[in-house]
Amino acid sequence: MGTTAQSSGVLLASSAAKRGRIARTGGAMPNAEPYRCQCLQCQGSQDHPAKEHHRQINLLMQRLDRNQKRWYAGLEANRIGRGGDQQVALMTGLKVSTIRHGQKELVASFPEKPKKRPPAAMGRPLAETKQPTLEAEIERLIDNEIAGNPMTEQRWIRVSLRHLSKQLQERGLKACPVTVRRILRKRGFSLRANYKKKNGTRANYPERDKQFKYIATKRQEFSEKEVAIISVDTKKKELIGNFKKNGKTWSKKVEEVDEHDFTSLATYRTIPYGIYDVNKNTGYIFVGISNDTPEFAVDAIVRWWREEGSLLYGGAKELLILADSGGSNSFRTRAWKYHLQVALCDAFNLAVTVCHYPPGCSKWNPIEHRLFSFISINWAGKPLRTLDTMLGYIRGTSTAAGLTVKAFLLDTHYEKTKKISAKKLNQLDLRSHETCRAWNYTIYPRRNDSGLKCPKKAL
Repeated sequence: MGTTAQSSGVLLASSAAKRGRIARTGGAMPNAEPYRCQCLQCQGSQDHPAKEHHRQINLLMQRLDRNQKRWYAGLEANRIGRGGDQQVALMTGLKVSTIRHGQKELVASFPEKPKKRPPAAMGRPLAETKQPTLEAEIERLIDNEIAGNPMTEQRWIRVSLRHLSKQLQERGLKACPVTVRRILRKRGFSLRANYKKKNGTRANYPERDKQFKYIATKRQEFSEKEVAIISVDTKKKELIGNFKKNGKTWSKKVEEVDEHDFTSLATYRTIPYGIYDVNKNTGYIFVGISNDTPEFAVDAIVRWWREEGSLLYGGAKELLILADSGGSNSFRTRAWKYHLQVALCDAFNLAVTVCHYPPGCSKWNPIEHRLFSFISINWAGKPLRTLDTMLGYIRGTSTAAGLTVKAFLLDTHYEKTKKISAKKLNQLDLRSHETCRAWNYTIYPRRNDSGLKCPKKAL
């Protein structure tokens, strides 16, 4: 019995010695208890923040192999600094020589000490810092060149960076093309490449650039006279009903919509006609529910002038309209010019100048990227189930630049089949301009009490 107990004690002692030897040399025993730190803080009776940290180190060491233990111990000793090898030996039970060996191996892995990085040089001040008017001048140069995607905030320009740099140099400002590109990117512009579209042909109008310059001149002329300048167009038609709306929105669960969005299933097929006041940065959307006709477009402008424009521009006898070349306000449409004469010019004794953007250039119309794009962003991912919902999203559209939008419903029914005869067209007091005669014209009131001198009508 005594012999058995004695032999058991010898085995236990040898086993404990083996565990200690493996711990000192870096061996791994997956089922062994972690080594208990022998430092003064851990051996004391009082709680110390280092106790838990040392215990976690030994738990990690228990799961490492020989090499990993040696390297990690060397890393900890380097972190502690002077006397670190002695402290890590007390924490882990490894020999000091083993820890120093690990330190040497770590140094051998990085033969050169990392050099201290020199402080970043301040460099030259930015061009816009030295020239405070640079950004404003670039904005002014590209103001009449801006186009955009009405469904997003994406914008692009028609002129090149070198051209802009040269124009700035002519104005006494220094900015290389790289600097111009950086400022444009900072202001939200991007470089876009053209692409070929199957069966998508567009006429190359020789007077296109000439028309853009003429529109810019007219805008400047009417702005100096503090006369109303409005940009008009019809936004994409929207279906009212439980239909999917492109985009994403923050919500706890996905809104379920109908599988198909056929027009026959819609409660209404709406036609949002927009009017953007360029000077006031204010938008007006007149939502029709019948047809997109010239009469509908003119009725929207007439209502805007009667309820808003005449009050904002009291006593004004002129109006500049910027419009596309197609749709309900096309320069080829007789009804557009006829209803402008009867419902707007004659009714309010107003001389209306209309400038059309060349065909295929509707994206340069200010309303596209200053009003329509923000409305599309505001209702992205939200089904337009009722007319009130649609009008609410339009009225809730705003920007940091101060854009405000008003929305109205035009429930009048407009017929498509109405035509204007050549006889009625000849009775209009319409005077074409000398520049791009088809795209620029002024309609004077036939009862001219405005005091404006009308040019002679071309025969």
